[in-house]
This record gives sequence, structure tokens and C-alpha cells, in this order.
Amino acid sequence: MLDFLPETAHVARTRTGGSRRPRRLVDRRVEITGPTDKKMTINALNSGPTCGWRTSRTPTPAVGHMITGQLNLKDALDRTIDFRSADGKDYALGPDGELATIVVRPRGWHLDEKHILVDGKRASGSLVDFALYMAAGAQRQLDKGKGPTSTWPRTKSHLEARLWNDAFNLAQDALGISRGTIRATVLIETIPAAFEMEEILYELRDHSAA
Repeated sequence: MLDFLPETAHVARTRTGGSRRPRRLVDRRVEITGPTDKKMTINALNSGPTCGWRTSRTPTPAVGHMITGQLNLKDALDRTIDFRSADGKDYALGPDGELATIVVRPRGWHLDEKHILVDGKRASGSLVDFALYMAAGAQRQLDKGKGPTSTWPRTKSHLEARLWNDAFNLAQDALGISRGTIRATVLIETIPAAFEMEEILYELRDHSAA
């Protein structure tokens, strides 16, 4: 039977996880989810600063779909993205005003990236998606007074949060940005995670958004 973890009971009691949320994540009255094709990217970001856009992409064997999504995010941050539909309708980012907050959702841990090998083995799809966005988008977000924001699905354990926290620190150190810059929201979509929510917040510490 599932139950709260006795070995981490002190963490759950002290509620030590999490830190003050950055301005971009204080007012989150609306959150939408959608793929990173051009039309969706433009419409989502035009929703305004009180909206968070949680990116998603159905994994397919074609690596082009994943890379195109990353390029669309980069172009959106540069405000160079545009799109014309088959019926001739044009889509573009609004010229004024603050855009919605991008909340990047990498693939789950159970998915790999067959096009990238590390020591002869397929790379983690989660880490590939996260690393590509950080390399292309982190500084662009910071230059706009925001910062990289992430979320991930189907968490089962605080140990997964610990792994992500390590990845966040490695990425920030490699890119020369301060630790705690990345903020993450954990989706509680599994029953085991519901018994470890305080532990998950504790493991993320300064990277926790919710």
C-alpha cells in the first residue's frame, strides 16, 4: 500500500521546500497547453502576461518535429516568428505589450532520443529537450527580464526531482548563469507523487515554482 515515506517525515513536517517566486510566475491565473508549431506559438504568446503557456509536442520518430519546435521558441523570443495559413491569414506577435510566460515541458524520462548518442547509448529525450532550450533560450529570456521556466509530467518520486535539480545546476553552471534562475512547476499526475509533494519541493529548493 502506498503511504507517506517514514525516512523523509522530517522534510514533510518542516515544509522547507521552495523559495519566493519570481515576478513572471506570481500571477498565473490562466495556463494553456499546446504544441510548438508556429500558429500555436504565436497565439499562445499573444495571450498576455497573466497567461502561462506550457509547451507540448507529441514525440514522433522524425527528429525534425522536435527541432522545429525549438527553433520556433527561439524565433518567438527574438520576435521574428510569423505564419501564414493555407487560407491566407497572417499570424504575428503583437508589437506591444508583454508576452505570455513560456513554460517548457520536456519529454518524459521514459522517452529517449535515438538521433543523439552518449557513450554509444541513446540520450534521454528529457535532457535533450531541456538542454536545447537552455542553450538557445535561457539568455534570451534573461535579456528580457524573465528567465527559463520548466515543467515536467508524470513525476513519481522526489528522487526524480533531485535528478532534475542536479540537471538545473549543471546547466546553469555551464551557461554561466546564477543557480536558482531556472524555475520549475511539478505536475502531480501520479498517485505516488501525491505522497511525496513536500519532498519534491524540498529537492527542488530554489528552483521550485509550484
